[in-house]
Amino acid sequence: QVQLTESGGGLVEPGGSLRLLCAASGFDFSRYGMGWFRQAPGKDREFVATVSYFGGDIYYGDSVIGRFKISRDNAQSTLSLQMNNVKPEDTGVYYCAAAAGYVGSVKVDDYRAWGQGTQVTVTS
Repeated sequence: QVQLTESGGGLVEPGGSLRLLCAASGFDFSRYGMGWFRQAPGKDREFVATVSYFGGDIYYGDSVIGRFKISRDNAQSTLSLQMNNVKPEDTGVYYCAAAAGYVGSVKVDDYRAWGQGTQVTVTS
């Protein structure tokens, strides 16, 4: 079955960096768009970044533009999120998600599979 497993979360100081990794299995990773979302306590799940099946068509949420970078390795079936210059408002559980088609999306409902999430806490 489809499985998405996130790793790399943790505690980081403001201005620091973190790299999240999502390992995918159980489906043909190279044929689907992928995305990262996050959810802070008491808030809705928020779009962070998305990438299409071939690694192009990349889009970011307004709050992370210029600081985060999404990438994928289809040979390894992995999705990454490089987080630089993090801020306290970046705190939350980060989820990896597989889209229903070739391209990604900013909408939660356009994703068919989700990982369990990895906690990122930005604090001094």
